[in-house]
Amino acid sequence: MAFNPYEKFSLRTRLIIFCVLSMIAVGLVYKAYLDNRNDAKSIIEKQNISKSNNQTTIITKDENKQDANVEAKKIQEEKNKRLEEKYEQSSKLFSDKKYKDTINIANDIIKEDENFYKAYNIKGIALCYSGNYEEGMKNIDKSLQLKPDFGYGRFNKALAYELNGNYDDALSWYDKDLEVENYVWSYYGKASIYGRRGDVANTTKYLKIAIDMAPEIKKNASEEADFNPVKESKEFQDLIK
Repeated sequence: MAFNPYEKFSLRTRLIIFCVLSMIAVGLVYKAYLDNRNDAKSIIEKQNISKSNNQTTIITKDENKQDANVEAKKIQEEKNKRLEEKYEQSSKLFSDKKYKDTINIANDIIKEDENFYKAYNIKGIALCYSGNYEEGMKNIDKSLQLKPDFGYGRFNKALAYELNGNYDDALSWYDKDLEVENYVWSYYGKASIYGRRGDVANTTKYLKIAIDMAPEIKKNASEEADFNPVKESKEFQDLIK
């Protein structure tokens, strides 16, 4: 008969021993559960930290990119402002009939920005007034190639045609300018061409529009040789009173 070590204990003692062992077993199981849960929590926390680090890296890259874009935009704005100031300087020189200086400054602008359409335009009309019609028209065309709806470019193309005696083309381009802007000197240009032709009706028609827009033009018209063929007409005299 096998020896049972628990036989020497009373039933009450055996129950106590059983309860203690059961509690130890339950405790071990619970500890294992807590350890597993902590391990899982640790893994999740590590994953979250990794995601957070990745997101921080992405945000940092985006912020750096935005800062670079802002800086590039600022530099471009400063450059555009400087080129606009040089363009205004060239326009003033053109108004003062300093065509060579006008062309030189326009060339400087184009060296810095080959897409600065205004510089080609002012250079082109200055070349035309300097007697270099062909090269001047190429520059005006380049300006209009870069910006087809540039009113001042259309006007200068009409003016260049007029300077070269191509009056029908000039009239056409004055009309093209008036498609995009209501420019007083385009009406005046049309009037001057009709004046050369002795066309009293059309001369006074377009000159009246110009005078209504800018009354001081009366003085220009009264001194303009282009109007000599129509100057003695009553209609013309009535306009410039």
